[in-house]
Amino acid sequence: MTVKPCKPTDMCIILTYRCPMRCKMCNTWDHPTERSKEITPDEIKRLPSVKFINLTGGEPFVREDLEEVVRVCFTKSPRVVISTSGWPEERIIDLAKKFPRIGIRISIEGLSCKNDELRGRPGGFDKGLRILLALKEMGLKDIGFGCTVSNNNSKDMLSLYKLSRAMGLEFATSAFHNSYYFHKSDNVITNREEVCRNFEKLINMQLKESHPKSWFRAFFNMGLINYIEGNRRMLPCEAGSVNFFVEPYGDVYPCNGMEACYWMESMGNIRNMPDFDKLWNSEQAQSVREKVRACPKNCWMVGTAAPVTKKYITHPLKWVVKNKWRSLTGKQACIDKRWYDVGQDPRQGDLRRDDNS
Repeated sequence: MTVKPCKPTDMCIILTYRCPMRCKMCNTWDHPTERSKEITPDEIKRLPSVKFINLTGGEPFVREDLEEVVRVCFTKSPRVVISTSGWPEERIIDLAKKFPRIGIRISIEGLSCKNDELRGRPGGFDKGLRILLALKEMGLKDIGFGCTVSNNNSKDMLSLYKLSRAMGLEFATSAFHNSYYFHKSDNVITNREEVCRNFEKLINMQLKESHPKSWFRAFFNMGLINYIEGNRRMLPCEAGSVNFFVEPYGDVYPCNGMEACYWMESMGNIRNMPDFDKLWNSEQAQSVREKVRACPKNCWMVGTAAPVTKKYITHPLKWVVKNKWRSLTGKQACIDKRWYDVGQDPRQGDLRRDDNS
């Protein structure tokens, strides 16, 4: 008998693939969606209620109806966060005035010169910083920036972290990946030792903070080291079970990390199934979940790592307690990356299995 899937807690809505930036680690901007065919606010109403919604792109703020999208999303979740390049400066400020509970994450890849080099347009760092200062002055709480680490910006990542601490902002990290979403297959970190060494520095700085959230971010960053080194994913991926992605034309995917060279399959399209429960409980959705359970990719992105970190909290908690104590006693963190067996398929998240077969 097929077990009925649990209800999702997190969803990410990719509102558009249109984007004003020209990022080196992402070619989405070169594959824009047709404006008239992008998912509408009425179609978003069909989606379920969840604990967290991330609105992303492309650049979400190119959507002329973003205000209505956000209004609908707040009926679905108490927490809505928009990921943005920060380029549409005035539109971001205007939206924040109307929705003071909105979360804003501005993508900044380094200090001024490095950021503008990697994001392909001059002035992006200045815009992002100016927006965050304005939002801070307006009293918004859920604001900050995120840095995607590639070959040449891990040193700047540490400076950005210090800047975020000084400004009292959130700071999120990621490492670049290959996927259909990014239209990239050559995102590979070649200076692994330098990048991992800088992530270790970041981990030790985060463990010195007083907020437990930062300690668990340190654990997440250890997972990024594990990913960069090509090891098996530490915690299972349950994409398509606890979270899902909706792309601009309505297809529901378990994640945004799929590649056609491994596998890529939609769980269904919300335009064809006005009742989301029918899509979520369909045979097609179950087939996709089976593929996720044996997916070889060892991705470590916050969209799929955060939900399972919470679900299997015992393992991250033990690491956090041990290493917070080490930090308090003046010792460096143990970067003891490991595969946590919680009953997942051992083939999942292990690209090395192809080399061993």
